[in-house]
Amino acid sequence: MNPQNPPWWQGAVIYQIYPRSFADANGDGIGDLQGVRARLDYLAELGVDGLWLSPVFRSPMADAGYDISDYCDIDPLFGSLDEMQQLIDEAHARGLKVLLDFVPNHTSDQHPWFLESRASPDNPKRDWYIWRDEPNNWRAALGAGSAWSWDEPTQQYYLHLFLPQQPDLNWRNPAVVEAMHGVLRFWLDRGVDGFRIDVIHCTAKDETFADDPRCLAGLPLSDFNDQPYSHEILRGLRRVVDGYPGERVLVGEVNIRSTERVLSYYGAGDELHLAFNFTPLDAPWDPILFRTCIHDVQQWLPPAGAWPTWVLSNHDNPRQRSRYRGSLGAAHASAVLLLTLRGTPFIYQGEELGLLDAQIDAAARSDPGGRDGCRAPIPWQAAPPHGWEGAAPWLPFPPEADSRAAELQRTAADSTFALYRRLLAARKASAALRLGGFEELAAHPELMVYRRQCEGDVRLICINFVERAHACPHGLGWSVQVASDGAGEGQPFDGTLRPLQAVLLRPHED
Repeated sequence: MNPQNPPWWQGAVIYQIYPRSFADANGDGIGDLQGVRARLDYLAELGVDGLWLSPVFRSPMADAGYDISDYCDIDPLFGSLDEMQQLIDEAHARGLKVLLDFVPNHTSDQHPWFLESRASPDNPKRDWYIWRDEPNNWRAALGAGSAWSWDEPTQQYYLHLFLPQQPDLNWRNPAVVEAMHGVLRFWLDRGVDGFRIDVIHCTAKDETFADDPRCLAGLPLSDFNDQPYSHEILRGLRRVVDGYPGERVLVGEVNIRSTERVLSYYGAGDELHLAFNFTPLDAPWDPILFRTCIHDVQQWLPPAGAWPTWVLSNHDNPRQRSRYRGSLGAAHASAVLLLTLRGTPFIYQGEELGLLDAQIDAAARSDPGGRDGCRAPIPWQAAPPHGWEGAAPWLPFPPEADSRAAELQRTAADSTFALYRRLLAARKASAALRLGGFEELAAHPELMVYRRQCEGDVRLICINFVERAHACPHGLGWSVQVASDGAGEGQPFDGTLRPLQAVLLRPHED
């Protein structure tokens, strides 16, 4: 990484799209690629730099597309390969990068590779997956129980760290490595700018297949599997991506709640470009917890050019406002935090609208992991059906769909959308916010104050985590550039933070 000429992703903000719930163009109640394409101007107006699409590949949809039956084609539910190419090209025409989801740990049980593998014990693709005569005690995620399923015709068990419909690939087989590298090349040749890699830490398994005592406590192996060979697998993926021009990027999901272990997946600058740190996803709106998260990243981030990544919500976890007990004030303050920390932020679709998780009764749930609430459809228009014409959407809308609809917020100066747009514009205009260093300043324990600076450009961020006003010891002589509640913008900072207020300050002369 050249500090004088940083890669595009270092100063970027990426917007995660869960296509099934983003926008529906054909009226079947399920979001699709043409729906995303129709909203590219919305993303450009918001001010993000790129988009990441959750899986849209061919799939039986046992796990919402994370069970892939063809990595090199688009599921008809979402569109076609030609429509994906059109989306990539039109996003690029607007200056937006495109990242796709890459799922290397497992395929669908309907993938042709697995159909061959289970056809007979001596099939040439038998060793593309992990088969054993006897299971161990490993447990699967998503409530699937044992990580082993019996295959009656071939009289062996196959491994799946997730659902039985998601058999794990054997990455120690060179043919699997080459085939999966070919998947990357297929999409890189079509112009994608990088990949979010699903559960990369799960790809290698303990070769001894020893029982794990943590599984006896009911924990799934995916929560802590962390084998050294996963790093070798990742280095191979990095070599493929680095062979292409244009600074293609690998963003990794290392879903282990240890910042030190997560950040080891940067390697020596030869593994991930960016690693999601999920600790903030578990945190309530609490200054001690967030301060600890930030300090841990500073402590464990490899010194050789690694760059932090920040995410406060995604398709697997509750939305910010829901996690912060419904507080719009806390959600707005967290937007200031997310978009001013040192690192690359990821915004989950709908956070710019201040959405809550949908309340979905058991009969309407579709996700085996119970994650439907954060996947509710985006309300584009205030009046029902909120821009989803035709069949009813596959999930109910979130609460307040009428008042939080995008069409209303885009024209309201005091909306959540307007706040995100101001923050993203301020970030674009400031080298300090995009690329500068980070220095926390002493403050009351219920506040967090930090300085971002890049050469002569400097910004100060002050965040009040509680529902009472606080005097802030810093910021006098500065002006309010952006406030989470809009108060005082363009005016000198008066030294007081209102309840749950976060402010981005700049020197008067700016």
